[in-house]
Amino acid sequence: MTINSTDAEVLGTALSWLQEGQRVALVTVVETWGSSPRPVGSLLAVREDGRFFGSVSGGCIEEHLVARIDQDFPDLPYLTGYGVTADEARRFGLPCGGNLRLVVEPIQDVAGIAQVVAEIGQRRRAVRSLDLASGTATVAPAGADAQFCFDGKLLANVHGPRWRLVLVGASHLARYLAQMGQMLDFSVFVTDPREEYRVQWDVDGASLLDGMPDDAIKDLGVDAHTAIVTTAHDPKVDDMALLEALKSPAFYIGALGSKKTNASRRVRLALFDLTPEQIARLRAPAGIPIGSHTPPEIALSMIAEVIAARNGALIDSSGVNK
Repeated sequence: MTINSTDAEVLGTALSWLQEGQRVALVTVVETWGSSPRPVGSLLAVREDGRFFGSVSGGCIEEHLVARIDQDFPDLPYLTGYGVTADEARRFGLPCGGNLRLVVEPIQDVAGIAQVVAEIGQRRRAVRSLDLASGTATVAPAGADAQFCFDGKLLANVHGPRWRLVLVGASHLARYLAQMGQMLDFSVFVTDPREEYRVQWDVDGASLLDGMPDDAIKDLGVDAHTAIVTTAHDPKVDDMALLEALKSPAFYIGALGSKKTNASRRVRLALFDLTPEQIARLRAPAGIPIGSHTPPEIALSMIAEVIAARNGALIDSSGVNK
């Protein structure tokens, strides 16, 4: 399941409000039908004075929901729905008749929220489970197969670290990738040892890493929430990064270049301490074929493939989900 970093920020905001002595309700999307704007697991924190942070509908129902909570702050969790009828869908502006059900929970476990926030800060996943009847919540480490679950009585939501996009090469193309990556909820990092490229990198919010690409990737601590894309178009830079990236648990590794260029790259990589299985993880040429020619179009095709991998919808050449 996709973990949205905005939801991690919601928990952090809720924690700060709780530590100030405010009462806070946490709203979680638990079921959707049709074209609901936000997926299950999405969060909204509502303070008792009507302030809120996050989103469960993209803005369609937040005003009505916050007003309800502000007027009658709950003592126990409860289940509510929006867009169940055509009239409601029209009233709240849910697209294409979309419907959603929400759990509204008055947060009682400040320590539990703090534990989840701390786990996310350490780039670890955690499951927070809520018993709707009692309002009791527990937190536990999330296993590799942990997924969102709601059975009407128990709500288990998986929380994890922010997705990261590492760009190798501070190129013109990397600028577009960095901007698109940030729009799509990634923390963006750039590594390039070439001084002439480093001095001109000025994309706000995209951190420029120090050191050689392989060392920069190793020092960053690549995990399964990290994508790595090489754009330097210089084998000395790109290959150095790939030697480390292909041994990492990164969920996506892609390289710019033609089929011929990448065929030669695979031959070079095979000369080092990489297994055939590790080399086979490389998506090269990177990007979904959309007939792209300009740097923005190429960036769009590449970021689309990264998103497909993040969402578990990446298709290989045989038509199989990867």
